[in-house]
Amino acid sequence: MKVPRILLPLVLCPTIVLAQPGGSQPVAQPGAEKSFALLKSLAGTWQGSVQASSDELQPEVLPHKGNPWPAQVTLRVTSRGNAIVHEMWNPQVPDDPARYDHPTTVFYLDGDRLMLTHYCDMGNRPSMAARSSPVGNTIEFDLVSISGPLKIGYMNQAIFTPADANHHGEDWMALVGGKTVKFHLTLQRQPPGNAGSGQ
Repeated sequence: MKVPRILLPLVLCPTIVLAQPGGSQPVAQPGAEKSFALLKSLAGTWQGSVQASSDELQPEVLPHKGNPWPAQVTLRVTSRGNAIVHEMWNPQVPDDPARYDHPTTVFYLDGDRLMLTHYCDMGNRPSMAARSSPVGNTIEFDLVSISGPLKIGYMNQAIFTPADANHHGEDWMALVGGKTVKFHLTLQRQPPGNAGSGQ
């Protein structure tokens, strides 16, 4: 019996695995996808306040006078739904990211993990991974790696807690001078077209 030439490699090497599109890529676990979808639901403009757990911070970390201070946050779904961009600033100062605080964070799925990279005003870029099992509507991120200078300090944890469609809280923890400082944001969704003066 003649073996058709096209099948000959399969007869001679029966252990060949045929590649399937996307077969080599890890698939996100339900927990990561659920958390990513929850963050996408926060897309929009938010206003509120930031409360730091310490007033005794270096001016590079806490240049604001007074505590708490105003905050504005935008979350934008981009890159065909594969990323979320989060920006934060004080709406009472001019929109000059080169001069004033304006940290940017990008969220994305990386295999079976939900990740974020935070482009910090302290000049470094911590990457964090969400915990595999979100508790209710709380999404907690822990530090995985960091690049850039660490002289001033760095963020090492972030927690997002949506309360309802129009309210959510964020907690950003930083290690500054050997101690942990928490920045708590209380935010309310703004109607479209009411983005404030910060942008």
